[in-house]
Amino acid sequence: MAYPWGDDRRFNSYAGYFRRMFGGRVQKLSVDAGFTCPNRDGTLGHGGCTFCNNGAFTPSYCRPEKSITQQIEEGIAFHVNRYRTAGRYLVYFQSYSNTYAPPERLRALYDEALAHPQVEGIVVGTRPDCIDEAKLDLLAEVARDRYVAVEYGIESTSDATLRAVRRGHDFACARRVVELTARRGLHVGAHFILGLPGESDEMLLRQIDTINSLPLTTVKFHQLQVFRGTAMADEYDADPGRFRFWEVGEYIDLFVEMLRRLRPDIVVERFASEAPPRYHYGRNWGLIRNETLLSMLEKRLEELDAYQGEIFISLQEEQAGRSRSGALSPNL
Repeated sequence: MAYPWGDDRRFNSYAGYFRRMFGGRVQKLSVDAGFTCPNRDGTLGHGGCTFCNNGAFTPSYCRPEKSITQQIEEGIAFHVNRYRTAGRYLVYFQSYSNTYAPPERLRALYDEALAHPQVEGIVVGTRPDCIDEAKLDLLAEVARDRYVAVEYGIESTSDATLRAVRRGHDFACARRVVELTARRGLHVGAHFILGLPGESDEMLLRQIDTINSLPLTTVKFHQLQVFRGTAMADEYDADPGRFRFWEVGEYIDLFVEMLRRLRPDIVVERFASEAPPRYHYGRNWGLIRNETLLSMLEKRLEELDAYQGEIFISLQEEQAGRSRSGALSPNL
């Protein structure tokens, strides 16, 4: 069966998106350009968001004292060993807020990445409050002949949750910049954490309606992981009852229900994450790799004969049917 995104996979996968766009495999390759964050440098606060330990997700070759070119070369060597079919890359400006600098510095960094012959484009990870019209204009200019995506850390659509994790912006800020970015014709991604304290499964399912209302190209979901050295680890020590951690099967079942409600054109880049054990604090899933989690998800979707967007599509068809019925009703 071919699903709305054009292949037989039961969700709109990142790999399939790249095949459609580039005609083959393209690998994201992280770099650390030495940025900081307004939630760390005192502009908004110190110490970052309560959950943040950037090192948990940063590859070992990423070091800001290295040039972008050196990191790309080392990253290619790393990925060639792990993914032997990789030959083309998107440079992922990952660490902290990668638009948190004047446009002239951003241009120099982006241009250096794009000068590499194996680089097809860039993905710029940042915060919603670290973008403005001038930076979007710069990104749109780069995107005239190269692939450019902007990935925003939104984390939750709940303002109460954003305040609790000391995010420093509200959801209205995120919506505004996502819409501004999409109007420039840029690919827009968003990152959400599932299971932040105070958020129930029902809230996470309802959140999908809000996500569907955003002009997103891609979305990345991660289960909550508490990391050593974070304010959230201290909060866990003080009151572990505020935290809940799904078993793997429970999380897979929840995510299936989220997928069924998710707009089918939104590309799912990731639905769970792994981090080195030395960062783990509190309960976690141990050494389960993302590839194993993906196989579990696909097996569960097949068992349930479920697929991304099936509930969304049904609701859209019902609404269209009611609209047609109303249009055909005689005037009384």
